Amino acid sequence: MNKYKIVSLVLAIALIAALVQLVYNTKVAAPVADTSRNAVLENIFARKSVRSYTDQPVSREQLDTLLRAAMAAPSGRDMRPWKFIIVDEQALIDTLAVYLPKAKMLEEAQAAIVVCGDSSVVDSDGNPSRNWPFDCSAATENLLLAAESMGLGAVWTGVYPYPERVNAVKTALNLPDYIVPLNVIPIGYPKGEQKAKDKYNADNIHYNGW
Repeated sequence: MNKYKIVSLVLAIALIAALVQLVYNTKVAAPVADTSRNAVLENIFARKSVRSYTDQPVSREQLDTLLRAAMAAPSGRDMRPWKFIIVDEQALIDTLAVYLPKAKMLEEAQAAIVVCGDSSVVDSDGNPSRNWPFDCSAATENLLLAAESMGLGAVWTGVYPYPERVNAVKTALNLPDYIVPLNVIPIGYPKGEQKAKDKYNADNIHYNGW
């Protein structure tokens, strides 16, 4: 066998070996790719409304992280007509619990965040945002998802548009007229096992119209 045939044979063997290795790697890697999880979706599906909390403290650094997430939300015309009131004094939390019968879980919460719309924020024509309830709702959902990712429990308790609840929160927190509370979010570490609800319903989906 001359040297050219030997070189060709060696190259052929090397090519076959490379192809075998490629096929093997593909077969091994495929199950990993198929079973990998999207961390963002996993957190969304795990989010739940937590209404009972331990006495483990929640730090202001954690609360600041929640609000950084909240303020990363989309905002109509980028007006950002939101304000956030952090409540971490127990006496004031208890006052809110008294004023808001639908938010009695505040009695166990280590902190609360009140998400508010700010009508003093205006556009270039001097008009206040008409989208503030939507913008503040988007910020609230970001906050709730961030809480889930941090191992915290939280729940949206509605304030706006109920006049008696709005007035109660305004009174408890001494809010100016141009600040409207949308909700109060009790926050703490979950007590006991909490499970997310599967709310997916294909009957609620329509393609290209009704």
